[in-house]
Amino acid sequence: MLQARPKAPRCNGSRDIELGQGSRIAVVMGVSGAGKTTVGEALARRLGWNFEDGDTLHPPENIAKMRAGQPLDDGDRAPWLGAIAARIGAWREAGENGVVTCSALRRRYRDAIVGDGVRLVYLDGNPRVIAERLAGRRGHFMPAGLLDSQFAALEPPGPDERAVIVSITQTVEKIVEVIATALSPSSATLSDP
Repeated sequence: MLQARPKAPRCNGSRDIELGQGSRIAVVMGVSGAGKTTVGEALARRLGWNFEDGDTLHPPENIAKMRAGQPLDDGDRAPWLGAIAARIGAWREAGENGVVTCSALRRRYRDAIVGDGVRLVYLDGNPRVIAERLAGRRGHFMPAGLLDSQFAALEPPGPDERAVIVSITQTVEKIVEVIATALSPSSATLSDP
């Protein structure tokens, strides 16, 4: 059973820690093939923040299951989401900024990892575009055959999640620019034009 990560204390009664105060964390989410790692690495470089590819935090059993073409269930995801929450917690405790990737397909998964001071970034793309990307991808444990199960599980972020929503049909540079602008302390932008 997935449980929400405890929320960090709020600053001055605000809903979230204001960007620019304390650690700043971005969780880049989307289905497999949306470009989470590519965008996350580029965003972290641009901002000078730490980067963690959430795929590296999967237990070996999860990777073996996906390689075999079997989708993960909530029991499989729980330790993985726990590891992502721990990575975020370690950055926050150290006062460091970071970008972590995680499919975070369902709201309850996001609730387990996204707390105050953590901003969700959703890479939005249609199944056809992503299937084309997956067809050309080599060396990843997630087979293209699981894409349908990812879209079936996907619950796009709701307005209350304050996600930065970016279309993947743009260049990586443009996507990173939109996200970096939205994450800047002076921006109220929540989605791309």
